[in-house]
Amino acid sequence: MRLYVNIDHVATVRQARRTDEPDPVRVAVLAELGGAEGITVHLREDRRHIQDRDVRLLLETVRTGVNLELAAASAVLELAVGWRPLQATLVPERREEVTTEGGLALATPEQRRGLGAAAERLRSAGIRTSLFVNPEPDTIRACAELGVDAVELHTGEYAEARGAERAEQLERLRRAAALGRSLGLAVHAGHGLTYENVSPVAALEEIEELNIGHSIVSRALFVGMERAVGEMARLLRRAHATREH
Repeated sequence: MRLYVNIDHVATVRQARRTDEPDPVRVAVLAELGGAEGITVHLREDRRHIQDRDVRLLLETVRTGVNLELAAASAVLELAVGWRPLQATLVPERREEVTTEGGLALATPEQRRGLGAAAERLRSAGIRTSLFVNPEPDTIRACAELGVDAVELHTGEYAEARGAERAEQLERLRRAAALGRSLGLAVHAGHGLTYENVSPVAALEEIEELNIGHSIVSRALFVGMERAVGEMARLLRRAHATREH
């Protein structure tokens, strides 16, 4: 189980004043010291938080690996090809949204062709490629047909559910993860995961990587980034250990 820490919200605070602090590049160092096994950033077309400079410096300084989130139909794709991060995750993107609202659409041939072309462009540059999708069987199968390396399951509906509905959403994630693994895909997950809800997801056998940002950055305001990441990493290790029993 790898913990990738998304540091977009650090840049959000910086951009609120258009200044040079807090610096997400410095925060990435503390996240790694706390136990992060990768750093995730979303370079949006409107540059609302992470900037090109951030990505360039992260690629030079991060000791683990950078997962660059981007939209397929944007000029960021060509930047990613030139930068060659360890991993690129294609995500849906709308200017009006506060945060990513769901997984990629792969229902039509046109949608699949567009994503397939973007994924192939990244793969040809030697970049490990993932698609951020809803945990739906047809979508997972479509990802496998496109030949990507991994899928990242959208956990937002699980995070927002309560009681019996949350158990149903967890089972939905489990089935999607098992299907993805059976089709030869690496399975990641993320969105809306917190210190309170992450353990059941981390205990799912087929999931090998979690991307978590907002909850860790929020916790870091109280205890610091290194400790906040360490606390999350320990939760994942404990959940992982339950797989063996």
